[in-house]
Amino acid sequence: MTDHGAQGPTTWTLTLSCPNRPGIVAAIATTLYEADGNIIEAQQFDDTESGVFFMRVVFTGRADAERTEWLRARLDAVASRFRMNWTLHDRAVRRRVLLMVSKFDHCLVDLLYRWRIGELPMTPTAIVANHPRETYSHIDMGGIPFHYLPVTRDNKAEQEEELWGLVQRTNAELVVLARYMQVLSDSLSARLSGQCINIHHSFLPGFKGARPYHQAHARGVKLIGATAHYVTADLDEGPIIEQDVERVSHSDTPDDLVRKGRDIERRVLARAVRCHLDDRVILNGSKTVVFGD
Repeated sequence: MTDHGAQGPTTWTLTLSCPNRPGIVAAIATTLYEADGNIIEAQQFDDTESGVFFMRVVFTGRADAERTEWLRARLDAVASRFRMNWTLHDRAVRRRVLLMVSKFDHCLVDLLYRWRIGELPMTPTAIVANHPRETYSHIDMGGIPFHYLPVTRDNKAEQEEELWGLVQRTNAELVVLARYMQVLSDSLSARLSGQCINIHHSFLPGFKGARPYHQAHARGVKLIGATAHYVTADLDEGPIIEQDVERVSHSDTPDDLVRKGRDIERRVLARAVRCHLDDRVILNGSKTVVFGD
């Protein structure tokens, strides 16, 4: 007889980092076994330079609250033993994401498209722009609330407080700067540490700051690129998540570089956001560990 009230197993992603020493993998595997978990994917990396061990495990397990509470308590005990930072995410729960944009909307449009077709498992909570809604009248925002927050030198602090309040009210877990061209203050960058992804239109660490395509053209580069990174107080220097490049030639004008760069920007940002949503990115000081799919 079928129990129509029974729930199927939950699929979880566990990520962790800690000083490397023998016994970490054994402790994690034993804990998941005792929780009736079934490991379906496991990736690990030992950073021999820093002596830090990183791991990502996808497993299935029972969905009841009692077993989940027991598992979290056991993981806490393992974490204490190994001085471990860890996260546990129910893969059926979509993360809440706040999107920010300025005049150029190609990255926003691409993210919304990938969200609509199910490629990006997220729940967009708001779209924030420093240009009015009419600027984006051609975009189907799918009913996502739109917030116009124009920024000037005089009102920047006030608007950032409004933005931070919006992040809190919508319970946003990730902020994506989809070619949002305002520099966040040190204070806001610190508040969003590890929770804010920016797309910069150059292959960092080259050509930081404004007008990178024009900088690249002036240097006669043969490759242009884009970089998705976590936002920090240091402009365009946050931990890098994803990068890509495309070949250009001496005959390309700055406008040609801008045109060719748009395609790189949108795909690099989409890959970075997908990796973050899928718990594939773990911070490693000023760098990241990104486990491939």
